[in-house]
Amino acid sequence: MWKEYEEAKPVKKNVTETVFASGALEAKETYKLTSLADGYLTDISFKENDFVKQGQILAVIDNKQSLLNTENAQVLYDISKSNASPDSPMLLKAKNAVDMAKSKLEFDEKQFDRYKILFEANSISKADYEKTALQYQNSKSEYQVALENYNIQKQQVEQQLSINKTQKNVTKVLAAFNEIKAVKGGRIYKKYKEEGDFVRQGEVIATIGDANIIYAKVSVDEGSIAKIKVGQEAIIQLNIDKNKLYKGEVAEILPTFDETTQSFICKIYFLDSLDFKITSTQLQVNITVGSTKNALLIPRNYLSYGNEVTIKGSKTPIKIETKFVSSEWVQVISGIDENTVLVTDNIKK
Repeated sequence: MWKEYEEAKPVKKNVTETVFASGALEAKETYKLTSLADGYLTDISFKENDFVKQGQILAVIDNKQSLLNTENAQVLYDISKSNASPDSPMLLKAKNAVDMAKSKLEFDEKQFDRYKILFEANSISKADYEKTALQYQNSKSEYQVALENYNIQKQQVEQQLSINKTQKNVTKVLAAFNEIKAVKGGRIYKKYKEEGDFVRQGEVIATIGDANIIYAKVSVDEGSIAKIKVGQEAIIQLNIDKNKLYKGEVAEILPTFDETTQSFICKIYFLDSLDFKITSTQLQVNITVGSTKNALLIPRNYLSYGNEVTIKGSKTPIKIETKFVSSEWVQVISGIDENTVLVTDNIKK
């Protein structure tokens, strides 16, 4: 049987508006430790739950090509360093040529000066004077050529030394990539590779994070993120123990949309002591985004499509303004008051 309608009046209650979000436990400053080179993993010196220090070597990659490159770069650097030293055969030969040209120039200069005096005193012929002058000019040119050749060779070996030194340092840095070191100190929460595994550059070796601070990392949908503010209270419930609730607080709202989860990411810090600290544990959170005293409420089933309600004695529904809608209640902002009698049709008896 059906009766024609059921009626109710709005009631006033203190209400709290919350936003639901789900997520998981995560350690502060969690990061993925990745391989910086290709090769086989050797000498892995960590396991899950180990505490590691910043800069600690956790594994070594066997990369023979890198080792050969380093050795070859060192050999080339040593050769170029030897060539750039003042007593290297190449520079000594060029320097000797300069010294010989300089000695010849000094001798020819003295000869020229002497012949010039004799010529001016009409003691020698013009042909002898010009021959000495030409010899002097040739010696100056030969000295300049020898000096320029020495400077060019010196510059070339110094440039080669600089190039090989840079290459040696680069290969040294690349060789250091074969040692996988902890970027920051913390706890090993997840180990992805074992000794003997072949890894490529960029592959994750382990997950490391702060050993002391665990927070709730949750996903908030697009329709609710505008209501979330840093500092808002939250109630956290771990899926492994739904009878226990933890108080928390919104600590951070990440400034970008997460494409993977199609949501916004928030970090909730625990205010209560957390007695279960296994990361990736699933959880759910209710974030308090507002509260109202003496809010005007109506039962959810009295609100029809388009935010309309039916007043007793009226055949035409009216539109009301609402603030939030839950599965049981609707908060009304305007359109009716606490004395309004609402009705619903076709209520089963």
